Amino acid sequence: MQTVNEKKKILLIDDSEFHLSIANNMLKTEYTVITTKSGKGGLEHLLKGLVPDIILLDIIMPDMDGWETYHKIRGISILQDVPIIFLTSSNETKDIEYAHKIGAADYIMKPYEKNNLLKRVESIIEKNSKKKNESK
Repeated sequence: MQTVNEKKKILLIDDSEFHLSIANNMLKTEYTVITTKSGKGGLEHLLKGLVPDIILLDIIMPDMDGWETYHKIRGISILQDVPIIFLTSSNETKDIEYAHKIGAADYIMKPYEKNNLLKRVESIIEKNSKKKNESK
């Protein structure tokens, strides 16, 4: 178990207050969760210097969808190695395939179970940490 000072940071981007609340409640005991209701809001946090350990991103959002948000995040050099999980209600095969094609760390469909979400997030964060340490 991590101490408060060691908690990994998650940026959670979803336009639904309901889904933000559910995911935040599932994750907040283990992680520091920063939530925002739009791709633009997520980018604002990131451009102000936030470098999360992982980003959970909805696809279906007004204004700027998850795909556009993903590509804009990947365009920020310091964030290129931050894993991004699509956390979405889209169960379209083309979306799942596209997410993997562009390099998403995972694709989790709503509704999801707390233990499954925590295990998948933890696994990806650990893998990414090991990869960073090996490249040093």
